[in-house]
Amino acid sequence: MSTSQESELSSQRLRGASAFQLLHWLAAGRISAVHLQSLYADAIAAENASLAAFVCTDDMAPRAARASDERRKARNTIGRLDGLAVAIKDNIDVAGLPTALGLAGRRQRIAAEDASVIARLRAAGAVILGKTAVDEAALGTTGTTGESGPTHNPHRREFIAGGSSAGSAAAVAAGLCSFAIGTDTLGSVRIPASHCGIYGLRPTLGELSTHGVVPAARRLDSVGILARSVQDLAIVLQVLAAYDVDDVRSRRRRVALSPPDWEPGRLRSGFIGNLPALGVSPDVCAVFAEAMDALALELGERSDADFSSYDFARMRRAALLIMEAELAVELEVDLDDGACPVSPRLRDMLGFARSKSAVTYAAADRMLDHAVLTARHLFEQVDVLVLPTVSHGPYRIGETERAGDADLCSFASLAGCPAVSLPMGILENGMPIGLQLVGAPGSDLRLLELAEVCASRLDATPNYPVLPR
Repeated sequence: MSTSQESELSSQRLRGASAFQLLHWLAAGRISAVHLQSLYADAIAAENASLAAFVCTDDMAPRAARASDERRKARNTIGRLDGLAVAIKDNIDVAGLPTALGLAGRRQRIAAEDASVIARLRAAGAVILGKTAVDEAALGTTGTTGESGPTHNPHRREFIAGGSSAGSAAAVAAGLCSFAIGTDTLGSVRIPASHCGIYGLRPTLGELSTHGVVPAARRLDSVGILARSVQDLAIVLQVLAAYDVDDVRSRRRRVALSPPDWEPGRLRSGFIGNLPALGVSPDVCAVFAEAMDALALELGERSDADFSSYDFARMRRAALLIMEAELAVELEVDLDDGACPVSPRLRDMLGFARSKSAVTYAAADRMLDHAVLTARHLFEQVDVLVLPTVSHGPYRIGETERAGDADLCSFASLAGCPAVSLPMGILENGMPIGLQLVGAPGSDLRLLELAEVCASRLDATPNYPVLPR
């Protein structure tokens, strides 16, 4: 590959390209994996100080990029993601790097082996760039509570990026990686995807292994994907989806993921009747209404979904109690670490769970079953649930975290459903907001096909890489 070929593609164009486009340029010899990894490394060095997206980089990335180029040159077997450079949320084990979970006391805990999803990424030829910032203990929706300090929104540095996969979302939007991996327990992929104006997928529960991921709430945890296009989500999903004997909730599918076979004119879309009653802000409601007008044909037959017996805030609080209780067990040593104490915020949240009885935990756990049953009945009536991703847009760093940040995302998490967030439009303050599509378990590829159709019609995707105003 000649230098002139690489120079045809500017750094900004490469950083803003989708992973799908980058794969074509790599295959055509227009760029090399070494050039791509070096480009991201330079961008991280120049911009991470103001973004705080990465908490560490992997010194082995250049070697992995060279190995990818050597495979192509030798015409050896090429992995599906060969040469792409990925950012990893810092609650997922990457061999040789710390898994700090946003806690200062864990900065010296080096992972001995890769998590299952990291092993699959490497097997597909992906280059691991490094680890990205996470809210303290992955328990937050702002991206501001980790020990490395607040992650800043690439659109406007004074605004939150969302959490807890804040660094992964910011890195994708700012063009610091080809795509990123996060985790989603109650919305931790979809919330920052909405706030940063990118695409985020929480797959069907159990499709992606969580072995090697620090658990937050085991019946809710999911590895998720953040990217600059729907196509990227689909490519990575099909690489990572696999049964894992070491993950107790891994799904052994008898058939492949349901293929995209919805008939455009026969799609049944469900809507929540009174969004303001759920705390959705007027400006989000206005953007959502405009988007629904634009998608009049794409969303087919519309009906009100029956959520009369479902209390979004109460269900989210029950799930949060379970998350706090399980993290109190996971972080028992960290809570006693006097040299690197956790924040008062985290101590109070986990202390609240410790003060509750086993009966209270069991009652909360039973409540989550209601979400599963609600989803089963819902998807007998409709094919997809359509709603905003978050009830409001990103707010300024330093403002109090809003209790209902995860309300609209939590339903899919509690029910084990796939959900995707895609850019929906721009709010009055110029910040992005996402549209959320939720499908029945196993309908991941169908959901992504619909997301691609909606994204094309809405045309709300920002110009990547996002540069601060």
